[in-house]
Amino acid sequence: MKNFLPYFSLLSALTLGACDNRPIVITPPAEPIAIPGPAGPQGATGAQGASGTQGNQGNQGNDGIQGSQGNKGNQGNQGNDGVQGNEGMPGVDGSKGKDGKPGEGTTVIVVPPASASSSAR
Repeated sequence: MKNFLPYFSLLSALTLGACDNRPIVITPPAEPIAIPGPAGPQGATGAQGASGTQGNQGNQGNDGIQGSQGNKGNQGNQGNDGVQGNEGMPGVDGSKGKDGKPGEGTTVIVVPPASASSSAR
């Protein structure tokens, strides 16, 4: 605020000094205005133009993208039952076992089964 008065007086002086100048007016020269006259007769039809030349051949297109993978196929049918094989040949008879040792004073006791003894009564 202490510098307000000097700035205000300087601004006032510059503002009043700008008002003393006269404005300059520049008048552009007048151009002649064309006034159209009556329409003239129609002109003759022009000749047909020459045919154009054929254009150049176009470039080959890009390759297409690969298609999607197909769906899984249906399950196949079950095969027929097989034929039963032939009956095998009979096996070879086994060898005869060795003769046993003679028993010396050995007694063999044969006990009949329990169901046989109860039916005997």
